[in-house]
Amino acid sequence: MKKVAIFDIDGTVFRSSLLIETTNMLIAGKVFPEKTGNFYRQAYENWANRLDSYDKYINAVVQAFEQNIKGVKRADFRRIVRKTIALHKYRVYRYTRDLVKKLKAQEYYLLAISHSPKDIVEEFAKHLGFDMVYGRIFEVGKDGKFTGKILYADIINDKAKSLKFAIKKEKLVLKGSIGLGDSEGDIAFLKMVERPICFNPNSILYRQAKRAKWEIVVERKDVVYKI
Repeated sequence: MKKVAIFDIDGTVFRSSLLIETTNMLIAGKVFPEKTGNFYRQAYENWANRLDSYDKYINAVVQAFEQNIKGVKRADFRRIVRKTIALHKYRVYRYTRDLVKKLKAQEYYLLAISHSPKDIVEEFAKHLGFDMVYGRIFEVGKDGKFTGKILYADIINDKAKSLKFAIKKEKLVLKGSIGLGDSEGDIAFLKMVERPICFNPNSILYRQAKRAKWEIVVERKDVVYKI
């Protein structure tokens, strides 16, 4: 029975979004049509200029991805994923990178839970030493192409359910458990662990952390500090 450390990935370990970087590479590699980027370009500009939220930007990317993944060969997708991760795998936060190493040495079971596609998260997380990855699973047909259908969405979309499923399946314990998240989507699993850490939290998670007296850690430039 191993203690578990659960990490959100995008914005918590990876200093961007795996889905965004992969979608851009899919367009550059002509796996997705060039016009795909038009779907989220304005949302990106609005966020970059701080005229609108990051959530609207990432949601636009998610929609663009889901609308274009149907009919794509999984082999082509995985080829682009490998290129993306090779380019970005060291683009991580020092605090979480070092914590992963520390917990690995202490024989924690390292679990990554993300709403990005599992194929992407798995490729990214393996070089950091994670034991298991839960991410969105897109169905592949007999022809080797994505059907557009998302499998096990009821579990993957709820990170608390994902954690409960992993605990049962992998025979893990919550005693001594640690969790790291950066947004309100992580609150449910942070409530389950003994040591919740809110890393670079958004405003909703920050308010929850203050109420619950959870750890708040911020990494800015070359400084890591607690609030």
